[in-house]
Amino acid sequence: MKVAVLMGSPNDRDKMQPAVDTLEAFGLEADVRVLSAHRNPAQVTELATSARADGYVAFICGAGMAAHLAGVVAAHTTLPVVGVPLSGGAINGVDALYSTVQMPKGIPVATVAIDGSMNAALLVVEMLAITDSALADALAADREKRASA
Repeated sequence: MKVAVLMGSPNDRDKMQPAVDTLEAFGLEADVRVLSAHRNPAQVTELATSARADGYVAFICGAGMAAHLAGVVAAHTTLPVVGVPLSGGAINGVDALYSTVQMPKGIPVATVAIDGSMNAALLVVEMLAITDSALADALAADREKRASA
């Protein structure tokens, strides 16, 4: 199973790496790309529009400040989209949080905490584990391991 991990800038890679590491720890393929809703709108639209046919199961989108990436992706796909508001800018990610969480009715974006890319990946794993018992078992083992750490 393939999950697109998108970020608006190459500078966001360190904040999004926990999502990649978490997905890979559960045996999921992370397709990591730097795409901006503002600088690369045609490529974002193309990826989101063709994602289901291309074998993707979900998107994790990290963006700061105006943070439109997750919303643009969600507008062009029916796959799950999890937004990760990223810290930075004048108000350290609060603007990105508001931009990501305030989607219009009918275009949902699940939103995690500022810089919460690991939780975004875990949320995707949880969604996939609804119908995948091996992932459900791996998720339960991961929770148990975290509880005893």
